[in-house]
Amino acid sequence: MSATLGVGIIGCGNISAAYLRLAPSFRGIEVRACADIDPKAAEARAKEFGVRAETVEGLLAARDIDIVVNLTVPAVHYEVSAKVLDAGKHVYSEKPFVLSLDEGRDLADRAARNGLQVGSAPDTFLGGAHQFARHVIEQGMVGRITGGTCHVLSPGMEHWHPNPDFFFKPGGGPILDLGPYYISNLVQLIGPVKRVAAMSSVPSPQRKITSEPRNGEMIDVETPTTVHAILEFENGALITLGASWDVKAHGHRPMELYGTEASLIVPDPNFFGGKVELIGPGGEARDLPEWEHPLGVPNQEHGQGRMANYRTAGLADMAVGIMENRPYRCSLELALHVVDVMTAILHSGEQGQFITLTTSCAQPAALGVDEAAALLQP
Repeated sequence: MSATLGVGIIGCGNISAAYLRLAPSFRGIEVRACADIDPKAAEARAKEFGVRAETVEGLLAARDIDIVVNLTVPAVHYEVSAKVLDAGKHVYSEKPFVLSLDEGRDLADRAARNGLQVGSAPDTFLGGAHQFARHVIEQGMVGRITGGTCHVLSPGMEHWHPNPDFFFKPGGGPILDLGPYYISNLVQLIGPVKRVAAMSSVPSPQRKITSEPRNGEMIDVETPTTVHAILEFENGALITLGASWDVKAHGHRPMELYGTEASLIVPDPNFFGGKVELIGPGGEARDLPEWEHPLGVPNQEHGQGRMANYRTAGLADMAVGIMENRPYRCSLELALHVVDVMTAILHSGEQGQFITLTTSCAQPAALGVDEAAALLQP
């Protein structure tokens, strides 16, 4: 098999620029074409990044495309991924993978019938900070994880996104939009979830867009925008997850894990980098070993400083996994379990009862320093 798999992108919105910009940093993949239901959007991205523009049908038929990256809106993730698999190509989807377990299981069946592979974002848990947290846990420095908290709280998306409507429709909301980052990282750090309980609400039935070019337009909210959940993991840990787009300000850390020996402060799993802290029983900060992970090195301007952004790491790991016939970390199994967790949270919020999950998964393999370096171009 070739040492490089050809990649095509369907969906040329905001996120496509990050994939097109960062993909050349990784081995095993080469983005060759992009497509969109709006031909002008595809042509603009193609010109910007030196790839060719295709129709969706043309991209699916292209012989030089092995993997299609699905960057469409969440409501059509399943439909587009199904078409990709039926066209005989591997598919890697942006998050959320799909909006229901039935959709995910159908994609799994299609892939199995055609001998194809499926992967899904997020891949931020492969970042240097989160792999360092994994290393600290596996070295026994935290002890057994027994509990923790996660918080992803903000005023919402209508203040900055040019077209924020889909965030507030079925398939949107903070759980399906941001939950994948937090839940995927929790699973890679401490294992799969056993059952969940949640409460949810819609504090503002309408939201006003204050971003341009649609400043002043109103959006009807059709999905919960405040959700508080408890996740019971198979190892017995209990994690509280608070997700809301109705919070003007707060003082919570993104993720705290409590162990029998110490507490671990994990940075925002929406990003690849950040500071990991280990705090002892008396509140004292404990020294951590040096850790120079390739996917934690700042490589992009962000605000007044720089940040680590290695989006497409999961796609590259999938491509290399396919070529080397080994498991890859942003797997169908993990994505399906995360969908199970998220939809169970939403159903629990509606029904007011505990929901036991019907899926499980193995923890993704750790991505150590050497493994991460091997994914990057020399």
